[in-house]
Amino acid sequence: MSIGEMLAATVPMVRTLKLEYLHTTPEKAVLALPDQSEYHNHVGGPHAGAMFTLGESASGAVVLAAFGDQLARAVPLAVSAEIAFRKLARGPVTATATLGRPVADVVAELDAGQRPEFPVAVVIQREDGAVTGEMTVVWTLRPNS
Repeated sequence: MSIGEMLAATVPMVRTLKLEYLHTTPEKAVLALPDQSEYHNHVGGPHAGAMFTLGESASGAVVLAAFGDQLARAVPLAVSAEIAFRKLARGPVTATATLGRPVADVVAELDAGQRPEFPVAVVIQREDGAVTGEMTVVWTLRPNS
């Protein structure tokens, strides 16, 4: 089962927004939010909450791809998130999430008994390539007790 299939099966919001997992590796994940009128805002584009969910979901996909082999000993949790809306989004949008630290460095901190934190940068774009939003989600791997 792919990460996208797993998240669609276990995270109701992924199914609600019909998010599409286009590409997922330990370094980068790309998700799409189809154009759906029921999730439009007052100017006819995707609602800010839908765009936030798209970006956060993309960040979670790259975290699972990078650290899925650590789930027996730690749970990934979002610590904080910040989003900036740059341009009006219309139509379908994609979010590209990029892991901000080397996997080996994060795992080394976990091995040392620490609770590592690491940023994931997300760029949200329209079909024409214009950047409509930028987001940073800081994640942690919380060791299981």
